[in-house]
Amino acid sequence: MSTFKNKVAVITGGANGIGKCIAEEFRKNGAIVHIIDNADGEHYKGDIADRETLEKFAESVLSKHEKIDYLINNAPPLMKGIDKCSYEDFQYALAVGVTAPFYLSKLFAPHFNNGGSIVNISSSRDRMSQPQTESYTASKGGISALTHALAVSLSGKVRVNSVSPGWIDTDYTVYEGADAVQQPSGRVGNPLDIANMVLFLCSDKAGFITGENICIDGGMTRQMIYHGDFGWKLEK
Repeated sequence: MSTFKNKVAVITGGANGIGKCIAEEFRKNGAIVHIIDNADGEHYKGDIADRETLEKFAESVLSKHEKIDYLINNAPPLMKGIDKCSYEDFQYALAVGVTAPFYLSKLFAPHFNNGGSIVNISSSRDRMSQPQTESYTASKGGISALTHALAVSLSGKVRVNSVSPGWIDTDYTVYEGADAVQQPSGRVGNPLDIANMVLFLCSDKAGFITGENICIDGGMTRQMIYHGDFGWKLEK
């Protein structure tokens, strides 16, 4: 359990849900973890939509370690749709979902050890949508595109990839019936499904992978659905 012994991992939104699971898995494998989150807890508390907060957080991490190894941009943006999302709401969502990952990558870029890795948490909503999700979906589309841009700019220095989760139940609820059967994998996902991929992408085993977006959604985005076919029925 020492795959990442003494490696330094920085995680945004690591106090709860997927981010918490990623942090726990890194710690289990020997890493030193630094978290920034708005929630209360024994971590750096702050709003990553604020530039000064990002700068002070990076300064805090680098005051303890001259170098870092991994940056996991996980903090989720708010989800509001075109009917109720204000200009300010949309700007805030982009600040959390795109600007903060960009700026933290920029702040930490000169301080990565050899073999460093950035993993951005996107969403399967970067390629599909439900109504009234514009702020979240735009942010996730942005971070997916940011991923391959950073991978090219940081070529030879840091590998950059993204993970796009589908339906992930952060309470580890086991679903049965239609909720499970509709997914080609036969179940709803949980945070460990995402954490396992994040740790793989940060490991030496993924040394030839960069600029990729890996969708972990139980196959949902690969399944073609037409009304009347294979038992699918649209009801309004």
